[in-house]
Amino acid sequence: MSQNPNLSELVQLQAHELAQRIRLRQVSCREVMSDYLAHIERFNPAVNALISLQPAEQLLAEADARDAELARGEYRGWMHGLPHAIKDLSLTRGIRTTLGSPLFSDFMPERDGIMVERIRAAGAVLIGKSNTPEFGLGSQSYNPIFGATGCAYDPTRTAGGSSGGAAAAVALQLVPVADGSDMMGSLRNPAAFNNIFGFRPSQGRVPFDDSADLFFDQLGYEGPMARSVRDLALLLSVQAGGDARAPLSISESGAAFTGSLERDFNGARLGWLGDLGGHLPMERGVLELCERSFADFESIGCSVEPCALGYSAERLWDCWRTLRHFFVAGSLGGLYADPAKCELLKEEARWEVEHGLLLSGMDVYRATVARSDWYRAIQCLFEHYDYLLLPSAQVFPFDKTQHWPREIAGRAMDTYHRWMEVVIPGTLSGCPVANVPVGFNQQGLPMGLQIIGRHQADMAVLQLAHAYEQASNWYRRCPPPLLAQ
Repeated sequence: MSQNPNLSELVQLQAHELAQRIRLRQVSCREVMSDYLAHIERFNPAVNALISLQPAEQLLAEADARDAELARGEYRGWMHGLPHAIKDLSLTRGIRTTLGSPLFSDFMPERDGIMVERIRAAGAVLIGKSNTPEFGLGSQSYNPIFGATGCAYDPTRTAGGSSGGAAAAVALQLVPVADGSDMMGSLRNPAAFNNIFGFRPSQGRVPFDDSADLFFDQLGYEGPMARSVRDLALLLSVQAGGDARAPLSISESGAAFTGSLERDFNGARLGWLGDLGGHLPMERGVLELCERSFADFESIGCSVEPCALGYSAERLWDCWRTLRHFFVAGSLGGLYADPAKCELLKEEARWEVEHGLLLSGMDVYRATVARSDWYRAIQCLFEHYDYLLLPSAQVFPFDKTQHWPREIAGRAMDTYHRWMEVVIPGTLSGCPVANVPVGFNQQGLPMGLQIIGRHQADMAVLQLAHAYEQASNWYRRCPPPLLAQ
């Protein structure tokens, strides 16, 4: 991507390039912070991606402290001095964490979540939060406190969600990289809607202790978002690694993700799941853009062929609904039981809790068995294919005043989240999944593709995404038009 003379050179650098300049003291942390704050002031109002921004004087003082550390020969790691905004679902000590809910509009956590703790320790300066829907429910980042976040490529459209603020901020270069979380495509859908990379790691790769339940609730994981796969992997290197506070976390450190992403893909077999044999309705152009990307995969030595899910898509959906109802009812049930607080819950949150309260223990057990059977089925697919491919969304970014699409290709959506059913196979597998950009429709709206890898093969997925990035270069070729204005 050529440099835009109307923008700061520093904000246009990839995160690893900026980190290198800071490490070599070619640029000060104060200069970096000053340029980013000016860029945020200029472009954030267009999309409403970053919220709860901290006072500029405080952030510049923190940047000065990072410079002083460097002067003493103290270097915390590749995030040293980088401005960073945490998704507004993650606990941040001393920075308001609203969860997008009026019930928590003044909540000031006394501690950081594990991931936030690690990002601070790595030297990042936390400038604020990134916007998200209420309790992360729904793939559209709007809430009654901060409003909606717009797509970086058309601010009248949604940025997706629930990591919509993070995705739009990365695409508009408001932050070098961003963290997000993904239960139902929340790292994949907004990455697709903003022409960037998002990565949902393997179950347990990034330890999480913000939930009351540490053992059973294993649907949502935290992960990275970036404009390049190199930066994606570097942020994951900070986020990943075992922690005794998260008993199901993978013990190996994240250090491997700082290594080379180069790999020979000659002979790699990719299975294209498409619309699951017609099961999923797709807006016109989604499948076509994804299928055009096959040429880039083939140019790096891969073969792509259609394949079947080998499992009932309806059973998968029923499993998903049951588990989601169950976990949301568990986390929000206390608020629902209080009439005054229930009144402040959005309709979709109440709907989840109400259905969760109707479940029996056997309903939940049958859903966990269905999820286990799906894991067995996807392992069979990996006996024939090295990776699986799916669209990252079923629609292009839609009007941000619309809470969710009511129909796709003439087919009515029976729930507020049915329009994102395409992400369910990846979520319920517990396998690593990356979103990679695949281009734009005639209206200039972005789309993405999911790459699903084998269990705990996170590095292998990042390597394929990196090789594909070198062949396609969608972000470098097509940055948001807003930046050129």
